[in-house]
Amino acid sequence: MDQAVTAGPAGALLVVGDVVTDVVARHRGPLAAGTDTAAVVRTLPGGAGANVACWAAHAGCAEVRLLGRVGADAADWHERELVAAGVRPRLVIDTEAATGTVVCLVDTGAAAERTFLTDSGASLRLEPADWTDALLDGVARVHLSGYLLFTDSSRALAEVALAAARTRGVPVSLDPASAGFLVELGVDRFLAFADGLDILLPSRDEACLLTGLPDPADAAAKLSRLVPLVVAKSGADGAVVARSGTVLARVPAAPAAPRDTTGAGDAFTGTFLAALLAGAAPAEAAARGCLAGARAVERVGGRPPRPGTEAGPVAETRSSAG
Repeated sequence: MDQAVTAGPAGALLVVGDVVTDVVARHRGPLAAGTDTAAVVRTLPGGAGANVACWAAHAGCAEVRLLGRVGADAADWHERELVAAGVRPRLVIDTEAATGTVVCLVDTGAAAERTFLTDSGASLRLEPADWTDALLDGVARVHLSGYLLFTDSSRALAEVALAAARTRGVPVSLDPASAGFLVELGVDRFLAFADGLDILLPSRDEACLLTGLPDPADAAAKLSRLVPLVVAKSGADGAVVARSGTVLARVPAAPAAPRDTTGAGDAFTGTFLAALLAGAAPAEAAARGCLAGARAVERVGGRPPRPGTEAGPVAETRSSAG
């Protein structure tokens, strides 16, 4: 698994980011403190970086590569799932940490909103030694998961990857990943890193946090004075595309019947990047991203269906109050 990736055809997308195991618990109504809450629990492959890679492959990107770090406990499973999704993984096996795990608590009410309990484990222990410039051979775009910025070692890896890509003239995108973690990191530190990016793909909350502006369109426009192209994802309100301080497009959301909003932003990002690689203009790429996000919220988990099937194998446990 920790082998070099040989050069592929021009036009590949390289994603650098987190690979984790998602434990998705779908419950209805508030959690019952101190006792049982009925839920349907599924164990699924996840991670923002891995999800983006899988959705890009699902959207037709000719070649998608992923650099991530996992523990030995689930390495084989994650590799099989990524390969089955059409991704070429380079998974570094961590001998000291288990694979990251995220418990996703999903309220099955109308909005299907979710709360995450995150144990990053091996996923954010990526380090500069895990990088090789050969990963960029044949690559047309690099995407960095924002979660990389939240530990010292993975942030150092992200800085190395960004510098290497800029040296080769390869554009780099980033999704900030988590408003909560952004607060811990600090807005100024994040924006200092973002100054080297070509595309920023924040959620509405992240865009507003990074600018201090309440309106996502204004926030996207302001951020696009720092990063040339900004796409603010606003869920049921669609997306805003801004370039060089000006809003280019307001893209409406696609209709959806939400079951689980986990990974909707990753679906948007992967599909958006695949569309750019196929030659779409940013507004058209955002429209395709909104459609993918709508399809994602109708599924449980953060990944697209496998090629030729509606769902891959998962483990499921039904828990009831006893």
